[in-house]
Amino acid sequence: MRYLAILLLAPWLIVLGWAFWAYPKSLPRTRSRRAFDMAALLLAAFASVQCSVAAFDTASVPAVGQYGPASGAIWQQVLPALYGYGACMVVLLLALVVRQLVWRPQTHQ
Repeated sequence: MRYLAILLLAPWLIVLGWAFWAYPKSLPRTRSRRAFDMAALLLAAFASVQCSVAAFDTASVPAVGQYGPASGAIWQQVLPALYGYGACMVVLLLALVVRQLVWRPQTHQ
């Protein structure tokens, strides 16, 4: 159950990774840019899994209360999905900014 949230989120993260890899088409596709893109995608995947696992470990299942034994247990899957998605987005957004700054076309003035 520990990796359920990230497995359910994986298809969407793959689509976002593909979009990061494919766009923008206006930037030059050099070997160094592809290496940077691959490193950013691997770092995003690693951060996503690590944050998801950490969130699963910190999410607490409430004790049996007036609403039954399973009330609130859904947060043990929702919280890892949110953390995993957030970690992936932070890494990819930072990589987008760095990639744009490094490989943007130089304008002549």
